[in-house]
Amino acid sequence: MTSSPTANMAATNKQVLQRFMDIPQPDDKVQVMYIWIDGSGENLRCKTRTADVEPKKPEDLPWWNFDGSSTNQAEGGNSDVYLKPAALFNDPFRLGKNKLLLCETYTFDKKPHKTNKRHSCDAVMSDAKVKSVHPWFGIEQEYTLLDRDGHPFGWPKNGYPGPQGPYYCGVGTTKVYGRDVKEAHYRACLYAGVKIAGSNAEVMPAQWEFQIGPCEGINMGDHLWMARFLLHRVAEEFGIVVSLDPKPMRGDWNGAGAHTNYSTEPMREKGGIGVINTAIQKMSKRHATHIAVYDAHDGADNVRRLTGHHETANINEFRHGVANRGASIRIPRHVEEDGCGYFEDRRPASNCDPYRVTEMIIRTTILDEVDH
Repeated sequence: MTSSPTANMAATNKQVLQRFMDIPQPDDKVQVMYIWIDGSGENLRCKTRTADVEPKKPEDLPWWNFDGSSTNQAEGGNSDVYLKPAALFNDPFRLGKNKLLLCETYTFDKKPHKTNKRHSCDAVMSDAKVKSVHPWFGIEQEYTLLDRDGHPFGWPKNGYPGPQGPYYCGVGTTKVYGRDVKEAHYRACLYAGVKIAGSNAEVMPAQWEFQIGPCEGINMGDHLWMARFLLHRVAEEFGIVVSLDPKPMRGDWNGAGAHTNYSTEPMREKGGIGVINTAIQKMSKRHATHIAVYDAHDGADNVRRLTGHHETANINEFRHGVANRGASIRIPRHVEEDGCGYFEDRRPASNCDPYRVTEMIIRTTILDEVDH
């Protein structure tokens, strides 16, 4: 008799853990969890150190280091990679004065690591021309919940649920799977100070979405990466796996994206629709360049997702339109009616790096970079 893939899985007793978490924490000691993006460009790593005073800003905390040979970021013979504090958040797991610290990675000689996409994004967002128009972003992060065996959470083990239709924003036991994770994540984001704007069940069962924003400049990437960390950490508590794969299930099932809403101050002002259309025209001329940074594998993941079906435009075409969810870029109906607002780039995949996505949009629409 063979056991199932999930049989004999190791587990710990959360009630026992709570006995120790209830031990009073010394007033002069703070736990700070340093968090960074590893060599995959998709996964997050973390470790904790003790601070003697509660930090109020990232600069209050020291640089640290880690073994880059274990994260695909260095060779074993010269393995130290530095962590530079970048963005500070409250810790919804340890509570109190404890913090979560998002970091940039630097090489042994204190240069930005090649996997550090925040550094160049921050430089672009700090440009005087960029800052003068106050770029706002909002990203709709879709994700899929999986059981430990890699099968979508709540799906029949030897089959499929009913076809898509009743699951989007659904309510009821047979309509949604894993709402507890979504609710816990939402509250964790609020406590942490992550700028979460909303959440909903998505078209494919066991698929969910949360929205981060509006965030100006570099804050978009910081807040989305921290929201992703919190999602993985919350799901860990439930023994559930989070997948950001852009097409987790083959067949007649929706993929997962990170639709990116974008505006500048001139777009948001009366008559801004003209500025919006100009920006879209600029982006139409760099479609392939944008696609190359819109997923974690230089466009390869979006080949599976951007098929022209399931609310996507074909990866080889650039289309835009009003209220068209089959377009590359969608202008919401109310934006056309108001004559100002924002537009939605529907091409970024769920596993994209928001630093790369937002930087590319700025380079094209504000800094007027072109392909030669």
